[in-house]
Amino acid sequence: ILCVENGATKLSWFLSSLCLAVFPLLPVVVHIFYFLFHVLGSSILIPLLSSTRLFHRLLSVLLSLTATYLLLSTGSEALFPPALSWLMFVWINIEQEALLAQGVSGRQELSTIDFAATVDITKIRQLKLDDIRRSYFFVFFIITAFFGTGNIASINSFDPASVYCFLTVFNPFIMGGLMMWKVIIPFIIVMCTFETIQVTTQLSSRSLFLIVLVISDIMALHFFFLVQDYGSWLDIGTSISHYVIVMSMTIFLMVLSVVTHILTSQRLVLWRKSKMHYT
Repeated sequence: ILCVENGATKLSWFLSSLCLAVFPLLPVVVHIFYFLFHVLGSSILIPLLSSTRLFHRLLSVLLSLTATYLLLSTGSEALFPPALSWLMFVWINIEQEALLAQGVSGRQELSTIDFAATVDITKIRQLKLDDIRRSYFFVFFIITAFFGTGNIASINSFDPASVYCFLTVFNPFIMGGLMMWKVIIPFIIVMCTFETIQVTTQLSSRSLFLIVLVISDIMALHFFFLVQDYGSWLDIGTSISHYVIVMSMTIFLMVLSVVTHILTSQRLVLWRKSKMHYT
């Protein structure tokens, strides 16, 4: 029996050495595949398998992203995505009640809205004063999603200890990707809610993003006059970073809106029901 075990050990060692000799990048490929499958796959692909009904899809996105965020959290910051998601659901219901109070014709119930439904161009309305409030709330929640777990000088989300669940060996590229994905998760939650607001209020995304662009320009102009070239390096860096964040926020949100549109409106069908013919 000992001879058989030693032979099996030597054989496994020989096969491992042969694989590493033929494929020297095999461990790196395995780590990358593990990262993509368990982190990105579980948080992006799983929502695409659920129904495109409003509450079903939002709940699926919330649970998949929160599960990934919990694995990347080390302390009380794990409570941030559930609290933010609860606030987003409150915002959706507030906007729905506002439409009910205004007596808007053609208003749909939240339980009957489907993200994948074909949009009727004739029902898309023009901008109103209430849309300024919606865009302002959106900008406020986006800033809250970034600064909710820390601040620009010492943000908790960039703690390397948060990636030890997936990686124990120092690898700056994979660790940086995991930490950046952790920062992006609250943005996706807010963007999915904003996509829901657009669908429920029957307004095109281009119109709402136009208001967001105006608000961002006003904020950028405000922070531009607050940029300092004197004082401590912390004050100078903080003033410059605030200006850069506001300037790049619009471009970043436009790119992220494409991702959230896919997360909410697209669906993957792994198998189709076979047609049965009866004779």
